[in-house]
Amino acid sequence: MIRSFKDLTINDVPLVGGKCASLGEMVRAGKNVPLGFAVTVNAYKQFVMETGIDQKIREAMSEHGLNNNTDVSFHEAAKIIMPLVKATPIPNSIREAITVAYNELSEKYGTKDVMVAVRSSATMEDAADASYAGQHETYLNIVGLENVLERIKECWASLFSAPALHYRSSKDIEPDEALMAVAVQKMINSRSAGVAFTVDPVTGDTSKIVIEGAWGLGEGVVSGNVTPDHFSVDRNTMEILERWISPKTIHYVRDPETGETVVRDVEKFRQNLPCINDEEIIQLARMALSIEQHYGKPQDIEWAIDTGLALPEGLLILQSRPVTVWGGVKAVNG
Repeated sequence: MIRSFKDLTINDVPLVGGKCASLGEMVRAGKNVPLGFAVTVNAYKQFVMETGIDQKIREAMSEHGLNNNTDVSFHEAAKIIMPLVKATPIPNSIREAITVAYNELSEKYGTKDVMVAVRSSATMEDAADASYAGQHETYLNIVGLENVLERIKECWASLFSAPALHYRSSKDIEPDEALMAVAVQKMINSRSAGVAFTVDPVTGDTSKIVIEGAWGLGEGVVSGNVTPDHFSVDRNTMEILERWISPKTIHYVRDPETGETVVRDVEKFRQNLPCINDEEIIQLARMALSIEQHYGKPQDIEWAIDTGLALPEGLLILQSRPVTVWGGVKAVNG
């Protein structure tokens, strides 16, 4: 039911979903990835079957989600299924397996309750032919076993959100084809974070590596709520070709009192400064290129720079997936 990232490869997508499989692949390739573990789809399947809610889910899907392919039907199905999943207790055998894994991760970082990110990892997520990004949930700055368990259930529930149901229907993905694993990963205290593309996602220029970033956690960039700094680097010479610095008035950070992810104002003196320096830009470009070379196809990479660590240890990879569209053209698998 539980697999450490180090024991996973990209071939494990059916077991742990796209996100976890990619993290495992990068760990095995020697990339700098925060430690963590996957709660496999077997845990999810055991959860719905042992508790008996699988039948209730099927009934709700049949009544609202399958026969009536409309936004209203997806919302009606979601209103029934999501609260059901969240309210159902996790069986002891699954709970115990997650407890052991979380305690072991905490011990590795020398703490009782390590702070983690809990991220959905659906089996259809991050597939190059069906970009699933943003359809499911991610929870940051989670501390303590009970909170981790609750967030895992919320990730499972997000498999049945109205947008996720609609998306799968539009891609002709059968209900039973989509299963949910969950990544539980050491949380990074990021000074700056963002994304890197090994092909220009707007123009399709394959000679450039494009890097975007902002202060704090990467959620502002990924969600589109923060206009990021933008850099492009020549993949052959590693020369920085473009440098657009955006005014960054807000950033996503952890509230030290509540532990919640909150939006705060950026100090005025930092608002117009680049969130990464030239050395970090080049390190990011080289890292992105090495990941692309490993996978053999253009990549969309989420990165963070840890506040307390110097380069290269401070540059961490949070996930990598195939670029699905660039320059308005859909990627071709190969």
